Parts: sequence; structure tokens; C-alpha cells
Amino acid sequence: MQDAEQRRPRIRRLGDKLGAWYTPMALSLAGIAWAVTGESHRFLAVLVVATPCPLLISIPVAVIGAISLSARRGIIIKNPAALEQIDRCHTLIFDKTGTLTYGKPSLSDIICAPGFARHEVLRMTASLEHYSKHPLSQAILDAARSANLPVELVSEISERPGEGLSGRVGSSSVWITNRNKVIDRKLALPPVAPGLECLLFIDDSYAATFRFHDMPRQESRTFVKHLSPRHAVNRVLIVSGDRDQEVRHLAEQVGIAELHSAKSPEDKVAIVRKEAAQAPTLFLGDGINDAPAMQAATVGVAFGVQSDITSEAADAIILEASLGRVDELIHIARRMRRIALQSAVGGMGLSILGMIAAAFGYLPPIGGAVAQEIIDLAAVLNAVRVALPTHPLTDF
Repeated sequence: MQDAEQRRPRIRRLGDKLGAWYTPMALSLAGIAWAVTGESHRFLAVLVVATPCPLLISIPVAVIGAISLSARRGIIIKNPAALEQIDRCHTLIFDKTGTLTYGKPSLSDIICAPGFARHEVLRMTASLEHYSKHPLSQAILDAARSANLPVELVSEISERPGEGLSGRVGSSSVWITNRNKVIDRKLALPPVAPGLECLLFIDDSYAATFRFHDMPRQESRTFVKHLSPRHAVNRVLIVSGDRDQEVRHLAEQVGIAELHSAKSPEDKVAIVRKEAAQAPTLFLGDGINDAPAMQAATVGVAFGVQSDITSEAADAIILEASLGRVDELIHIARRMRRIALQSAVGGMGLSILGMIAAAFGYLPPIGGAVAQEIIDLAAVLNAVRVALPTHPLTDF
């Protein structure tokens, strides 16, 4: 309960602050009217009009309306405070695979070392990848299935973050890793090429290089391009654990100038914390390795439901993997803040006018009650507009 209280939207806390001085002001105005005129019914009329329902009701109604609208759009809001913070984020940080790309890489090439056959290295790799949740594992399994290659029993499986996947396939020791982990071995590896890759070692001998291709999303470049003029985003970054060559290749395709490649989960957290200290920051990712970075950002958004851990760490979850839904979330948050403030401040302003009229004797207690009900109804109906958009929620 304490955590939920701390995570309430600041706009609701703003309502609490307004109420803190609104109540003493109403009591003071009512007391002055009674003291000056000697008419107790003016004191009663002021208090009747002063009921702070616009503060107590309209802001929660606006928040609930935004959560409801988001749910209808396939967006789950876990932390309501994020709805206020999203529109304030001037830095957006993307993970690469599965966010700016479709996250469904396909195996494009297998370069075998001398003495190793293509079908053999694919069979052994698929046998081990069968136990992995890495994004590339499914591409290898699909290729092995297409080639009608059977998988073997695997033992001693290990998959530590950043160290690759290892195990025993039959009587052979198999290790799948990236180029950076073996750079000090001075191996005769194929030249670096754009795209994803992994290296296969069998009994500690280099056996093959697997190359993959993951297409950028059709809307990625347009989405990135519209962030600055439409949402006042000053900086857009890619922070990825993939190789520099492939991250740079994607960044050029989607129009992002700042990138950080070959980063561990700990490195991602450090980068996100640094950016969040300088400006409100939104982090968008989809993998388990992105969960700590999401919690370090001002707002963390999970792209899809690939992992329960990632979903738990996020402030909002985009169920449909689409950048259009991310844009809708930004628009919903902006609209909620604007309408909530309209309802709260506008309703309070009308109540103050009513209190002044009651203090001067122009509004009797019965009339004050009717006026207050009208003000409350207007504020709440205005707040309900959050859930009923009349304009498109995306602009790219």
C-alpha cells in the first residue's frame, strides 16, 4: 500500500496540494462573511459551494479513463504515474532486437570451418539451441526443421548472460558465443558483415559462423523521425547487447545517430541512469536483459509479452508489438494530463466564484448546493472525455 501511494500520479498529488490550501481558504472566506455581515446563512452558503469534488473526483476519473482507453488499444498501464510522466520524456532509448526490428531473425548463411559439414554443425547447434530462449535460437531450430535434421540429447547445459550457450551434444562439447568472447584467440574468422551472427565451437575448436538477418520494422524510420517535431524528444538512442556493426547498420536504416553496442545488462542500467539524471527518459525494450534498464528509466515500456520478468519491471506493456501503439500511449498520456488539469483547476475556479457570490449574499445555501452539483457534474463529465477520444491517437 505504501508503494502504491508513492507511485500515484503526481497530478493527483497536485490535487492534494491544491486541497491543502483550498480548504483553509474556504473556511476563512465563510468566517469573514459571517463576521462582517452577522448572517450565519452566508457562512453555510459558502461552505456548501466550497465542496472540493472537482479535486476529489475529476482527477481519478481522468486517470481511470486513460487506463481504460489504453486497455482498449492493447496497452496495459501498470503504474498510473507513468501516464503523467510519458509526455515529459525528452529522451527515448530503444533496445534493438524486437523493438526497432521485428525480432524474428532468419538464418541467412552458415560458414563452416575446414573439416566441418553444414548439416552436422546445424544439427548440433539446433540440439543445444532447443533449450535456449535467445532470439536467434528459433531461427536455428526453424532451419534444422526445414532440413529434416533430428536433434540429439543434450546435457550439462549452461547459459549465463553475456557468456553464450554451452553443453554436451552426444559426446562432444559445444559452445555457442559471439565474436567478442574469442577475440583474443586470433582465430581465422570470416570478415565482419552487417546483421547478426554467432560462432560455434565443437570440442573447443572453431566450427562455423551462423549469420542471421532481422528486418527493421516498416514504421521504425517514420516513428523515429516524428519524435522530435511532434513530441519534443531531444535525443533518441539505441542501447543494445549486439555487435557494433549490426547496431550501426540498423541505426543508419532507421535514422538514429546515437548508439551504444555490445552492452551488458549492467552497462544498459548505467547508461539509462545517466540519461535519466539529465532529462526524463523513456526506455523501450522487450527482453529479460532489458528489465533492469526499464526500472532505471523514468518510464519503462515493455514491447510485447516475451517475458514475465520484463512485464513485471515495466510501467506499461504494449501487447501488440507495434510502434504505432507506443505513439498512441504518448498521446493518451498527454491528453489525460491536459483534461485532468482542465477539470480540477476549472472546477475549483468556478467554486471560488460561487463562494464569493455566496459571501456577498447573492447565492443562498440551496442555490449554492445546486450550483456545486452543476460544477461537480461539469468537471466529471469533462474528465470522462479522456476515455472517449474524438481524434486519431497517432500522428505518423
